[in-house]
Amino acid sequence: MYKKIASGILLIGSLFTTCGCDYFRHRNVVDVFTRPFTPVEAEYLSKDVSLTPIRSPQSIVVCRSHQCAPAKLSMSKEYIYNSLLQLFDNNNYQKALICQADSSAHTCLENYVTIPLTSGITPTNAYIDYVKITDVIVNAQANKIDLILNYNVTYGGQTPECTPSRSILFAKNVNHVLLEDAGYTCKMTTIGQSLIKTVFAIDYIDLDYGYIGGFYSIGISGPAYGGSTGYMLLRLPKNAYPLSPQLKSPQSSSKKGLSNISSNIKGLNTPSTTEDTSSELGEVQVFPISK
Repeated sequence: MYKKIASGILLIGSLFTTCGCDYFRHRNVVDVFTRPFTPVEAEYLSKDVSLTPIRSPQSIVVCRSHQCAPAKLSMSKEYIYNSLLQLFDNNNYQKALICQADSSAHTCLENYVTIPLTSGITPTNAYIDYVKITDVIVNAQANKIDLILNYNVTYGGQTPECTPSRSILFAKNVNHVLLEDAGYTCKMTTIGQSLIKTVFAIDYIDLDYGYIGGFYSIGISGPAYGGSTGYMLLRLPKNAYPLSPQLKSPQSSSKKGLSNISSNIKGLNTPSTTEDTSSELGEVQVFPISK
């Protein structure tokens, strides 16, 4: 009995000296004594599975007038800034849908983004499917937009209370447009608040349909903690173009109005030259009016 205990202590001591503390991170006591040198499943996962880091786009693609091209070929950062300002201003107080998307085709794969997290001791997933634009403020600097955003966060079938996110949309150059925030809090557990921070590196802007795509990174810290990275699309209900009022009335209504005017005018002279002219003008007779 004592020999077994002594051999176990010597085995653990030798493993400490040769493998270090990382050896015991994914093993329990049974694994140490039954299969001390066999890799466990967690080690395979830690080596083979890793989160995709957020990528900085090489060139931002901008679509306008149903044509898409890299912004660096024919656009400036001021044009991108003005277009995004017009896009967000047109969609102020609106809901922008969020979806997990394909970075090449710019199409939605899911109608939300998924954030794996641990709430207390329970592993679960959080989801964000839309964000409401509460306010759009033009900053004193010519390349920054201040935004107040309200993300719709759900997890485990519940919707926690979240504070608004004070975000900035920053256009450094034609290849660097970033949407980031200082963090907003959500009450996901009864213990306290969890802080959520978001970074969104924009690489696709569709001014015709109101789409904004890019690589995102979302991190959660607090009693509920986790994070996720990937590619997502913001789908805004309105496009980036201002309203175009119709300055010309339809042709039918103009003829109807002219006919009403001609019917109200009485006692007009109708010489032969006047008849020819009136037929060309659509039943409108010319002056002078007979007294």
